[in-house]
Amino acid sequence: MFRWKFSSSLLALPLLIAGCTDGSGPQTATDLQPPGETGVLKVATRNGSTTYYLDRHENPVGPEYTLISDYASARGWEVEWNMHDSTRAVLQSLDAGTTHLAAAGLTHRPSRTERFTRGPAHTEITEQLVCHRDARPLPRLAEQMPGTEIVVTADSSYVETLNGLADQHPGIEFTEDPKRTTEVILSAVAEQDIACTVADSNIVQVMRRHFPHLEVAMNLTGGQNLGWYLPAGADDLAADAREWMNSVDGDEALGRMENRYYAYIGDFDFVDLRALNRRIEERLPEFIDEFREAEAKTGMPADLLAALSYQESHWDPEAKSPTGVRGIMMLTQRTAESLGVDNRLDPDAAIDGGARYLADRHQRLPDTIPEPDRTFLALASYNIGRGHLLDARELARSLNKNPDSWQDMVEVLPLKADKRYYPSTRYGYARGYEPVHYVQRIRNYRDVIQAAFVD
Repeated sequence: MFRWKFSSSLLALPLLIAGCTDGSGPQTATDLQPPGETGVLKVATRNGSTTYYLDRHENPVGPEYTLISDYASARGWEVEWNMHDSTRAVLQSLDAGTTHLAAAGLTHRPSRTERFTRGPAHTEITEQLVCHRDARPLPRLAEQMPGTEIVVTADSSYVETLNGLADQHPGIEFTEDPKRTTEVILSAVAEQDIACTVADSNIVQVMRRHFPHLEVAMNLTGGQNLGWYLPAGADDLAADAREWMNSVDGDEALGRMENRYYAYIGDFDFVDLRALNRRIEERLPEFIDEFREAEAKTGMPADLLAALSYQESHWDPEAKSPTGVRGIMMLTQRTAESLGVDNRLDPDAAIDGGARYLADRHQRLPDTIPEPDRTFLALASYNIGRGHLLDARELARSLNKNPDSWQDMVEVLPLKADKRYYPSTRYGYARGYEPVHYVQRIRNYRDVIQAAFVD
């Protein structure tokens, strides 16, 4: 069971939602009882694509949310989330002793470790200088940075990095913004309201899919760790958190987090993502109601169906492949007939049929498969066929892999093209690497598309 408190509003990316304070008064460090005694872990975070946000169904998600939830569940604690609108506010909550733990994409730095108690690390990043790709010439070396407008979120690790560079290269100047988060500042760079900013590589990786004109001018640091911080003196809880993170359960939780939020993001393709963002404006409005109607009928999320359709046809209702699949959902003639779709070039009928087909692939999988793995496996079945997916699941069992885990199936599916394995399967050879890339692309597209489906 989890409880949420929201404390301040935030202008952020679509789906990054904040609320308001609960009205309680200030709290001193001595008022804060250990979670082992109260059963409640108080966590400070901020809205962001790499921390905590609400999806279009207003369910909390995000890398930090996922890890904290797993940790608290392992200890039998509830979580009380305290939302803040900036890194500065998160750190102030640690200073004030109003939170047990800060999980907000904080870089582990000596200056912070002197001030707070360092918790476990969970993600390695580099800090990157990011500018608009049309702002040529971009600074590619530190000595080229003087004269460049740079804005960063206040009290962030980027301030320390830039101060260090300014000591070495006089003329480097920057502005600290106390109100805007890194994600919001990046969006301002994409709109060319700001020349450049500094951001963690994982944030840049996610944001560039929404704003393809963002370009990494240079890396400013080597590898650094993101992790949790606790108030000064909270050594026992910090040790407990490190023990969990380094345990088998913690390692598995890290793997799930990485797989859910980062591993599927492939190499950045500016041309592809620019085309996607353009078609979201120009083509998607023509079909968005049909995707929503298909969700109402089948339970398959509208944004997922739209992402699948974009992968199949780029929302072209007259699309045709050399193999004969046609229409906005690229149905085969045989599949269309089985679904009662008389005209694959009719987008209404094709979207309805494709949604019903995906729902059938989803329904035929065992109920014991958790989400989102079940949806990813259904997409793979849509692409490669149910028979080949069943083959791969059986092959996974023979290799001591988990057939219900998409992370494991990413390794097993390509073996359907390996002559050491496919002769022993019922349906034989298949290009098993294709559904892996297929699902990866749909997940990428969905992350960008989903904002269009927010009411």
